[in-house]
Amino acid sequence: MTTPQDIAATGSAAEIPAATLAHPEQVVAAHARVLAGSPARSRYVELGRGRRIHAIEVGEGKPLVLIHGSGPSALLFLPLMERFMDIRAIAVDRPGFGLSDFADPSANSYRDAAVGTMDAILDALELNETSLLGNSMGGTWAVWYALAHPDRLRRLVLLGAPPTLPGTRVPPPMLAVAGPPSDEPPPKMPPPSAETVVQSMAVMGEADTIVRYPDQIEARVAAGHDQLAANASLTELRATIAPQGWQPTLEMREDELRKLAVPTLLIWGDHDPLGGADVAQRMASTIPGTRVELLSAGHTPWLGHPAAAASLVSDFLR
Repeated sequence: MTTPQDIAATGSAAEIPAATLAHPEQVVAAHARVLAGSPARSRYVELGRGRRIHAIEVGEGKPLVLIHGSGPSALLFLPLMERFMDIRAIAVDRPGFGLSDFADPSANSYRDAAVGTMDAILDALELNETSLLGNSMGGTWAVWYALAHPDRLRRLVLLGAPPTLPGTRVPPPMLAVAGPPSDEPPPKMPPPSAETVVQSMAVMGEADTIVRYPDQIEARVAAGHDQLAANASLTELRATIAPQGWQPTLEMREDELRKLAVPTLLIWGDHDPLGGADVAQRMASTIPGTRVELLSAGHTPWLGHPAAAASLVSDFLR
């Protein structure tokens, strides 16, 4: 997920028409610098009506599509993807994030729109069957898709607590960010910097791990100037968070999770601010055939344990 620093650093995102925005050159350049030292390659796929989705791909083998959360982009998955074995890993920037084009607001419900977007992405990637890995809100999208289209999925990996699952909670800073627009001007925030990135990751329990990745910090600093991504984050937060917690219409129920028919792996941080080991075990007892692996981590467990997380995923997909 994202944090107050991520949104407020760009100003009042909701006041600017997102359809007129483009990702700034400094974001494009930051992506190029990070990928220059990686075996992963960058490409775009067409979704129709002139819309493009940006993807980062590496490896060969069984396909795995990775879906990021509300704050970062597909770049944050690189330390994990580069360590996979026998996997064709494709991390996509969801609409508006990273280098992907903005998606016009849908008349459908947010959940239906997310499922429809995933359908379009898998079609564009020519993947009739694949596995999905989701972190944070990307995990929520993956669960929604697995419930709607189990026939298209081989495996499901939830890497960090997905919002709206039973037992998960909204970190308090998110309640303030996702509140309704106010007549009051937004508080002045410091400009994006390495320090503000570490502060935002601290909210997610990952201050000590993100500092191991200076290139990722540099990319997040650049993204702090991206009004288009800020709009995407704020729109999503306001769609999913109510004044007292998750939007009731989006909260997942245990009875529907019991119907999830895709083999599932949970890789969970024991101090994930959305819900720790107790929530992971609750999900394991609810979703049929689920395997749980706990790591000493927060909301992005692969940053502190890239080799272990990659090994768990690779073994699960074999």
